[in-house]
Amino acid sequence: MSRRAGSAALRFDGFIAGLGTTSGTRLVLGHWPRSPFGPFSDVMLERPDGHRLLLAPTPETARFISGTYRFDEVRVVPVQVRVRGDDWTVVAGDVLRLRFTVGRRGLTGLALRAVPGSLAAWPPWTAVTDLPARLLLGVRTRGSAGGGRREWYGARDLHRVTAVSATHEGRDLGSPALVVPPVRFGFGSTPRRPALVRVTTTVGPERAGSGMSGRARRGVSSDHGSEDPAPAGAGDGPGSGEHGRDR
Repeated sequence: MSRRAGSAALRFDGFIAGLGTTSGTRLVLGHWPRSPFGPFSDVMLERPDGHRLLLAPTPETARFISGTYRFDEVRVVPVQVRVRGDDWTVVAGDVLRLRFTVGRRGLTGLALRAVPGSLAAWPPWTAVTDLPARLLLGVRTRGSAGGGRREWYGARDLHRVTAVSATHEGRDLGSPALVVPPVRFGFGSTPRRPALVRVTTTVGPERAGSGMSGRARRGVSSDHGSEDPAPAGAGDGPGSGEHGRDR
């Protein structure tokens, strides 16, 4: 595994979108303009039959993510994200086409925005936010991950997703739906209602003596190898487009 996945804490700054569809397929997009691996995006997909698929843009990111979460299948494909205002478009090789529209922030988003960014991104702050996140959104902000690692999620904003369309290997996934049942990739989850969360994620070594570690599928198949973290600039690819009208 890369030296970047060693004992030091690693920080990923960007966005997580959790989306449900009427086909029963649930999707989680990670869009990371700032990370130890450089800018990249990945998609976690769980089918109605429970099959869990990771789409990652490089063997290095695929190894790291599959060592932290659990999947039945891992594919290395280009994952491109374009953002135009409130509209997000995701293309993951020939495997996935996804479009979704972000709505206005609600009370939860306003509350998150009121917390200074440096405090929200500070891992100990998750001790304060974990219980409210469980009660209000059904998610956790800290806990044990796979590979002897621990994660802290510092949410900094939240917008509801108002529209979703997607195809997986040419099959239409239907209309937007709740993220039900919850995804089973390991620690962490997404709100039950489709949402885009602005987040700083920290991944570090598990505390000594906790005895907690996850299992992750190690086989990785490859189709081919592939600033404020709000996506910026024009054109295709991770980090491109515009997002972030302060609404």
